Amino acid sequence: MLITFTIIFLASSLLPSSSATPYKKIYAFGDSFTDTGNTESDTGPNGFVHVSNPPYGTTFFHRPTNRYCDGRLVIDFVAESLSLPFLPPYRNKKANKTHGVNFAVAGSTAINHEFFVRNNLSLDITRESIETQMIWFNRYLGSQGCRDSEPGSDQCREVFDDALFWVGEIGVNDYAYTLGSTVSGDTIRRLAINSFTEFLQTLLKKGAKYVVVEGLPTTGCLPLAMTLAPSDDRDDIGCVKSVNNQTNAHNLVLQSKLSELRQQFPQAVIVYADYWNAYRTVMKNPASYGIKESFKACCGTGGEPYNFDVFNTCGSPSVTACSDPYEYINWDGVHLTEAMYKVVADMFIDGNLSNPPFKTLLERKLRKP
Repeated sequence: MLITFTIIFLASSLLPSSSATPYKKIYAFGDSFTDTGNTESDTGPNGFVHVSNPPYGTTFFHRPTNRYCDGRLVIDFVAESLSLPFLPPYRNKKANKTHGVNFAVAGSTAINHEFFVRNNLSLDITRESIETQMIWFNRYLGSQGCRDSEPGSDQCREVFDDALFWVGEIGVNDYAYTLGSTVSGDTIRRLAINSFTEFLQTLLKKGAKYVVVEGLPTTGCLPLAMTLAPSDDRDDIGCVKSVNNQTNAHNLVLQSKLSELRQQFPQAVIVYADYWNAYRTVMKNPASYGIKESFKACCGTGGEPYNFDVFNTCGSPSVTACSDPYEYINWDGVHLTEAMYKVVADMFIDGNLSNPPFKTLLERKLRKP
């Protein structure tokens, strides 16, 4: 008990000092909830093609940074908590990538793009998938002199040692792109989970030791879902029941797969970050988190009840943003405000919605010589 307490104390005392932080770099993957700039307006997913325009970025950066938010994302708050700089996007070739790289892409899917092409579902959707992000990661490894044939080389140890792998939620777009098609939700769940599991296995085989995996959020609470669903399709927190049931079922299978991966890779710490319950927690008691608007988009058009029009989204010339995004959960109809991302990040890092707790990563890291 004393040893455990000492480790926890050391972990917390180390975090303020950038020179002594337990992790020297972060590698991030995912979709628009994690993308810090790999997507620009002309490459964004259909309907959200104005991310390079104001008022995106106004809260913290005071300019658009190609984040789908008014400010910082969960991954930004994670970097801050570890005294590391914000992660540069992979596509920014000039950025300093000493402390990590972000491979996440807005609109990205867990299932390979070819599946959507075969099913005639590829019109106006992002081509990148989690497989694309692995291809980018492999290119990055090559640029660092780390090759699969030499996993124990100094170059590979430099990449993987002291590195946190943050795998943001991915899979929401897979369901969204097949909405209204003959492809069933069960099929998407099976294919998405299988593809995502293969991605995680590849990371772990390459040498990832400290991995955080986000589950899917309660996407049935997003203004986009609320606008499209019939009014009688609601759950106990007022969100779209069918969509939230779908994401919950996805998360249950994902957690089962993570349990199997923990057995296959006992040398690694694999943390599940429970986005679904983090979002639900805020929805059930928004006032305790300073939230006054649970369903309405801060940046949008249309007024009550959701302030969202899929044909006239945030960043368009005629669209304005609210003056108090810190009182909103949702920013643009799909993505969240900086205030909400901060609440979620705190729940992951300091709260009880990571399994095992996030501090486990710090404890294991500090035990290593």
